Amino acid sequence: MAFRGPKVWLWRWRRNPLKRRADMVEAWVVLGAWLVTVVVGVFAGLAATQSVEHGLARERAEWQRVEARLTAKAPGKATADTSTVSGDQVWGNVRWIAPDGSRHTGQVRVASGSAAGSTVPIWSDPQGHLVTKPATASQARLRAALIGVLVGISAAAVPFVGGRVLCGRLERRRMDLWDTEWSRFGPLWGRKTR
Repeated sequence: MAFRGPKVWLWRWRRNPLKRRADMVEAWVVLGAWLVTVVVGVFAGLAATQSVEHGLARERAEWQRVEARLTAKAPGKATADTSTVSGDQVWGNVRWIAPDGSRHTGQVRVASGSAAGSTVPIWSDPQGHLVTKPATASQARLRAALIGVLVGISAAAVPFVGGRVLCGRLERRRMDLWDTEWSRFGPLWGRKTR
């Protein structure tokens, strides 16, 4: 393992008589890759966060709670307290009237043993399709933030990896040039001068 010495900040831009043009190109590639990585990551993350928050807010505004009625007795035995949600839930057939006045049927999870005709709260979109309960404002913020972070990291990975690949190619080219120079001057090291 080679000794590297203390880390010097901004060493790529310091004056040095041994610095080559390839070193400066690599310095600008690294700087550009980092800047693009940060900018792309931040903007992609913010755009995704706003998009998710907007979509979830639209769902909260459009989706409505509707009372549906069981069309048949739900399978299983009835529990003493049907108002609480327990682990004993089964699929039951229900019917409801959508906000636009159309009649719909479907299957939802209901308490086992629920009687036919009993009401079940469901959530419906404007077309009357069954949907899940919309996320609350705090749940929407958390979900949007998490998705924004994931999208930002994923988007930032593209310029970061591209910069690393480009630096790797520059390094290989620099090593090839060094090999060429060494093949020219290496044999001279073995000669003795008198």
